[in-house]
Amino acid sequence: MHRILAINPGATSTKIAVFDDAAPLLKKTIEHQGDALKDFPTVAAQFGFRLSLVEDALREAGIPLASLSAVVGRGGRLKPMQGGTTRIGPAMRADLEAARHGEHASNLGALLASAVAEQAGGLPSFIVDPVTVDELEPEARLSGHPALPRTSRSHALNSKAVARRTAAALGKRYEEADLITVHLGTGISVIAHHEGRMIDLNDATEDGPFSIDRTGGLPVMSLAQLCFSGKHAPKEIYRMISGDGGLYAYLGTRDAREAEARAASGDAQADLALKALAYQVAKEVGAMAAVLRGRIDRIVITGGLARSERIVKDIVSRVAFLAPVDVLPGEEELEALAAGALRVLRGEEAAKEY
Repeated sequence: MHRILAINPGATSTKIAVFDDAAPLLKKTIEHQGDALKDFPTVAAQFGFRLSLVEDALREAGIPLASLSAVVGRGGRLKPMQGGTTRIGPAMRADLEAARHGEHASNLGALLASAVAEQAGGLPSFIVDPVTVDELEPEARLSGHPALPRTSRSHALNSKAVARRTAAALGKRYEEADLITVHLGTGISVIAHHEGRMIDLNDATEDGPFSIDRTGGLPVMSLAQLCFSGKHAPKEIYRMISGDGGLYAYLGTRDAREAEARAASGDAQADLALKALAYQVAKEVGAMAAVLRGRIDRIVITGGLARSERIVKDIVSRVAFLAPVDVLPGEEELEALAAGALRVLRGEEAAKEY
């Protein structure tokens, strides 16, 4: 049996879980209330504070560090890399501490996992499928101008986890399946999986369908004109694209449930915005179907927004002709992290080096 500690830091919480193989022994969300993090100048500066909370939670649960076999953390913003389970080492820690590829709370995942593993006597420590997993085909990288190559940033952890789960349910290995996953969250990732690789996708930060508060792809000439109009500072443009875009820009709410309630009570704008969101997602699924040449074992819809019966129904009505559709709502990120570490510990997968 392998006992694995998984750590998933978020903007306002740190989630941890301990698994005996795949069986959960402990799951805990440590909330960072109010101004708990406001005095830290950077994400990396929160390291000591969050580490002590993780240690306290394990101590309170009566789980000694000596009982662990490995520690796995959420992968942060790293350089482009292949998917799978990657060993945490000095180069990765240095990139995350300096936020060389961007600030994000998930950057702490590897730092915390490495520290706990060291305290436990030098256990192996890993990350699994960070947002910067890049397995794009060469032709998928060209955008239309060499100064603006297409990039790969997506909900890789959850998307690969549900892809593996779906392939197994079909009696296949992930490396044998052709799948399209649709992660519906604050951002939206639509991904074509071919033989164990994410060969094309929309970059969830700047491309594809609009989401709860991100614009997705925009008319580029109009965007350029807006940028040079002198009416908006660069930070305002960035915020418009990610944070104040999408459903929020149209309706003034980031709550899809509120939007649905408004639509049900006769709000025509809310009804139209929800229809358009589902419409854009379905179009992106169609694009990925072309990438896979129409050979699709399953389309899988996942993420928090997959709990919306209305949105899922609208998407399915447009894409079901392509392949059967499975709906797996929510995100089981801690489980996905532990599963990645377990594959390495069992010898089913070789850990990659950063």
